[in-house]
Amino acid sequence: MPARPMHLRVPPFEDALPAPIWFRADELPADTAYPRHRHAWGEFVYAYSGVMELLLDDRHLMAPPQCGVWLPPQVEHVGLNRHAANHCSLYVSAPLCAALPPQACALTIGPLARAPLDHLRAQAGAAAPRAAPSPADARLLQVLVDQLALAPRAHSFLPGSGDALLAPLLAALEANPGDARSLAELARDFHTTERTLLRRCRRELGMSFGEWRQRLRVVKALPRLQAGHKVEAVALELGYAGASAFITMFKRLMGTTPDGFRRGGRG
Repeated sequence: MPARPMHLRVPPFEDALPAPIWFRADELPADTAYPRHRHAWGEFVYAYSGVMELLLDDRHLMAPPQCGVWLPPQVEHVGLNRHAANHCSLYVSAPLCAALPPQACALTIGPLARAPLDHLRAQAGAAAPRAAPSPADARLLQVLVDQLALAPRAHSFLPGSGDALLAPLLAALEANPGDARSLAELARDFHTTERTLLRRCRRELGMSFGEWRQRLRVVKALPRLQAGHKVEAVALELGYAGASAFITMFKRLMGTTPDGFRRGGRG
């Protein structure tokens, strides 16, 4: 089946930021990509809805709505979303990045960081294009940067791997997240052993195979829930026998139920 064409976007700034900290919100249709690029400032990418993906030379970082992705200055990356997404970018000039992580990573977003993100999104919608931040908003932007510096860090919500044995298996599951084969069955079908897969998942992904599969199913569930699909239908599509186990798993990872997430109650 041929790949769907991508809608290409141009990064908004080339040489300099309009202000030391700059906030930009945007709505993206499905299959949108920002081609490979880098810039002299840091960037924090957060999805209010949908899932943003950042492709680096050595990693694939994903930002569902309870995480964001931090990119330090000069990190080459590709930005894309496979489903429609409402997201923002917080650009931070290099001198103000000292307290932020020196490596690209996912950041867990708590209530103190989410509140200014929501406020700035509302302000961006009401402001004229490229309007300079008001003094009050400039202070709020600095508070947000301070909160990001304190946010718990993770390698990625859904890490990937270039491992020759593991990568084809993960790709198969991403293409069919409802695949119900056990780890033993997958090991047999991919001509390896269960023990080898367990060891490589821990080494390459930093988590168990079961945890990775649950996170994959959460990521795949988000656009379906936002499109209004029934929870039970989503659960069945993702390989669950019914809604109960899916709801329990979703709440553990997202901090809210599927219905709560759909109503905007991000954990």
